[in-house]
Amino acid sequence: MSFDVLVVGSGASGLAAAVSAEHTGARVVVAAKGSLQSCNSAKAQGGIQAAFGEDDSPEQHAEDVWKSSHETADRRLVTVLTSEAPSAIHWLEELGVEFTRENGGYRLARCGGASRKRLLQVGDRTGLAITNALREAFESGAGTALTKSPLVSLEPRENGWRAVCGEHVIDAAAVVLAAGGRCFKEAQDRGELSTNHPGATGEVTRIALEAGAEARDLDALQYHPNGGAWPANMQGYSIPETTRAYGAVLVNADGEEFTDSLGPRDTVAQAIFDEVAKGKGVETEDGRPAVYLDTTRIPEHDAEISLPYMLRRYRSGGIDPLREPILTYPVLHYQNGGLVIDEHAETTLEGLYACGEIAGGTHGRNRMMGNSLLECCVFGRRAGRAAAEKAKAA
Repeated sequence: MSFDVLVVGSGASGLAAAVSAEHTGARVVVAAKGSLQSCNSAKAQGGIQAAFGEDDSPEQHAEDVWKSSHETADRRLVTVLTSEAPSAIHWLEELGVEFTRENGGYRLARCGGASRKRLLQVGDRTGLAITNALREAFESGAGTALTKSPLVSLEPRENGWRAVCGEHVIDAAAVVLAAGGRCFKEAQDRGELSTNHPGATGEVTRIALEAGAEARDLDALQYHPNGGAWPANMQGYSIPETTRAYGAVLVNADGEEFTDSLGPRDTVAQAIFDEVAKGKGVETEDGRPAVYLDTTRIPEHDAEISLPYMLRRYRSGGIDPLREPILTYPVLHYQNGGLVIDEHAETTLEGLYACGEIAGGTHGRNRMMGNSLLECCVFGRRAGRAAAEKAKAA
């Protein structure tokens, strides 16, 4: 099979790349490990960041990213991410995503590590809304989809790449790797919980490294500070961080606040680990460590608009988060590092691109919430365009 562009992965970054490449005129094939719907992106709840507030700017957004990364991010990539955020939002709206609005503008929330309110949401199912719109855009085009076709091997050819995806041998002038991270497998290996889809096992990163691509910060895995700890059906669920944006706070067994609930993710997660280590945590009914997330402080109006899915899930388990605090503990969530890319999402190997969680540098060693879906869209679009242009020149 011969195509201009092969996209490996069907999450938000892969679909954004595929749609963008096709719009640039390329013949595109998407190879998915499972179904097109199977991805981490669809599970993302909190939202997507973009500087739309009157007191905000892409430069301020970039500064927040830089500080949250502990000054380890690639500033060139950060500038691209934040400066193209507003246009990425408008692109998503053109594809049918309807962000929650109020008072004539977007309903913006302040998330952990942010100095301004800039988190846009679609209730608390933002990732699902974005991936649905991107998938519909891809399926309405002329692109080819190969499901249940995981990447098995990748090798350079004279005019591009040859990939084996499942039972298919594919020649492509350019390849976009958008297969996500490895936190599901990492959590299994550690005996921990993870928010990730079972497909997040990291073999595409390994294949790229074996082909000679460079990587950075691969050891920097992120814990989501607020994993569901109880009831059992909520374990591994990522409680939206917008709970804290709308007033929830973390408290210990004595009901005392012990950290800035709107701090950077790694800082908040470490504070929870430390509080439990001091003996000030609580235990779930099955003996797991936890602290309380006091969600009773969230105004009911905000919860009904921005947290409806979370409320439904907990209430179906017999717990009303607006009437009693919920139990939480950090869970493995995100691979901060990944393949080294430039501003066009090209890796250190010519004609091989990477976007989304598999790419490193944009977040440094610690990612702010709301920037993963943004990275998928900004660098997915860039990767798709650049790969298509590479194919034209081949």
